[in-house]
Amino acid sequence: MTIQFPRESKEYRAARNELLAAELDLRQRTEEVAALRRKLPLGGLVPEDYEFEQFDPENDRVAAVRLSQLFAPAYDSLIVYSYMFGPAMEAPCPMCTSILDALDGTAPHVRQRAGFAVVAKSPVERLREFANGRGWRHLRLLSSANNTFNRDYHAETEEGDQNPLLHVFVRRDGGIYHSYTTEALWAPAPAGQDPRHVDSVWPLWNLFDLIPEGRGENWFPQLRYEE
Repeated sequence: MTIQFPRESKEYRAARNELLAAELDLRQRTEEVAALRRKLPLGGLVPEDYEFEQFDPENDRVAAVRLSQLFAPAYDSLIVYSYMFGPAMEAPCPMCTSILDALDGTAPHVRQRAGFAVVAKSPVERLREFANGRGWRHLRLLSSANNTFNRDYHAETEEGDQNPLLHVFVRRDGGIYHSYTTEALWAPAPAGQDPRHVDSVWPLWNLFDLIPEGRGENWFPQLRYEE
């Protein structure tokens, strides 16, 4: 590379060029993985047109909505984030909440090309209360309290514990099919490393990967921070 920044050393430029080569290789590998994901055959037909509950602000009431109604009108893909916020939990998962803090701003953009919703097992009134306190304005929050969606798609264990997952569903030939889920959650990870199965949509860690301190050894997002 011929680009240089003020007063950088030859040692820095040589090391930066080596890093750039690795970054370009990663960029290509990322696209190759995305292409493999796009080429997946259809997964299973969904067992049922799940009915969720959501708060309808226009009519100030709780309304039912089915999985088939979550797709954007002109597009056949639906992204669903499984939020770790079960009825037995005192508060939602801080890690999931960090992701959703960012996705709240992204949601209007996503809906220009795909449906997008967030599903949690807690009652819809509890979801609404937390979302209002968090200042979320764009996330479509759905309660799965009265259906088996979480259990069927492994966002809930037999013991009732919640798992954080990102799912993709697609419409094909009048049916709704499972397309993709972030299964790296269950894959072995290097010692001391989290599964990182949803890092691609999580700005926080991507930013920390750019600084010399990195992600840190023991720091994790919290619901609140001391001012």
